[in-house]
Amino acid sequence: MRTRSRGPHGVRSGSKRAMPRLTEKMIAALDLPDGKREAWVSDAEVVGLRVRATAGCKTFYAAWTDRATGERRRERLGVWGGITLDQARTATRAILGELAKGDDPKAKRAARKAAADLDRAERALTLETLVDDWAKLHLAGKRPRYAAEAVRAIKHAFPDHLTKPAVSLARAEAVNTLDALVKAGTVAIAGRTLAYGRACYAWGVKRGKLASNPFASLPIPAGVVARERVLSDAEVGRVWTAAAAMGEPWGPFLRVLLLTLGRRDEVAGMRWTELSADLATWTIPGARMKRGAAHIVALPEAARDALRAVTRVDGQDLVFSTTGKTAVSGFTKAKAALDKAAKVSGWRLHDIRRTGVSALAAMGFNPMVADKLLAHQPSTLHGAGRVYQRHDFAEERKRALEAWAAHVVRAAEAKPEADTGKVTLLTARTGRHLSHKM
Repeated sequence: MRTRSRGPHGVRSGSKRAMPRLTEKMIAALDLPDGKREAWVSDAEVVGLRVRATAGCKTFYAAWTDRATGERRRERLGVWGGITLDQARTATRAILGELAKGDDPKAKRAARKAAADLDRAERALTLETLVDDWAKLHLAGKRPRYAAEAVRAIKHAFPDHLTKPAVSLARAEAVNTLDALVKAGTVAIAGRTLAYGRACYAWGVKRGKLASNPFASLPIPAGVVARERVLSDAEVGRVWTAAAAMGEPWGPFLRVLLLTLGRRDEVAGMRWTELSADLATWTIPGARMKRGAAHIVALPEAARDALRAVTRVDGQDLVFSTTGKTAVSGFTKAKAALDKAAKVSGWRLHDIRRTGVSALAAMGFNPMVADKLLAHQPSTLHGAGRVYQRHDFAEERKRALEAWAAHVVRAAEAKPEADTGKVTLLTARTGRHLSHKM
């Protein structure tokens, strides 16, 4: 009866007959016993080196017993003929040395294989493919205008890299490209390109397509600052008055935009089928919202009046359109006309949203209501609150928009005080008089 004992590193050794010291000649002569599919023979010189013989093939293995689990484990070294006995002994000694230091050769090999697989995948993924996949799989739920601009910005900024591996775009090259845009006077474009590039590569890293993001932690280009423009009450009043004097579609569009605090493209794409029969509510489908979730807006009476002034064409679902087939466009020209009539400068249509929520804060409305009004994730919610807070503040949002609409109308009707150059307004909720410089 054969008996075995454990040698160094937990490797079994010993028997009634001493293990032979393997030679190339012995391995060449190794045959399978009758009826057997394999045979194993161990080496006396390097304990743990074994040879597995099968039909037409002899393979070297390093074998050991895992000290933590007691399981028998082995590492394939190679086929005899592909490597020599001496090479197999050297490899076995190396593995046993790693085991003595507490390393796991199989885990290291798996890590090396994973790294090699990722490297091959990265080399096969061009920048153009990465951007196109990002657009199809991630940006499909975003606003079409945003998705198109994001793809265009990256491809326009890095045309020479489109056919190269995305991983080859080094951090230094990203910085140099963004700096060149700033030097060319296109600071805003540089800032947007940075944001788009960072988001695209971050998506690739999360999907396991890339190991790193060359845009991560890059500083915003000098000159790109957060927007802080808030229109004064007098400016709000003049914008409302100027918009009311403009014809279709711009007059009604600008008034609805001002009163709802909606995003420009969301209001421009308004459809009659999104409006209730009495024009009291506007339900924006998730496909047209930035966050992808449907949003319900309770329209104040002044906004309904603006919509009633729109000429509705049979068979045309778009509310604001010059062609009947596409949403209103040409914002730059219309905005310039509005600025001239209202005598307001240095602002964007998007600043209306900031102006509105700032006024609502002054009236005492909860910031969470303002966030919900803008279809933002409430800034005051963190962690579990973002998951479990599902109250939509519908009634509060309705009252907030009504208060804002009343504020806009009063701003338009207010008269400057001759001695101070200020305009006096009555806040919607507190009844306090506020004086604002014009």
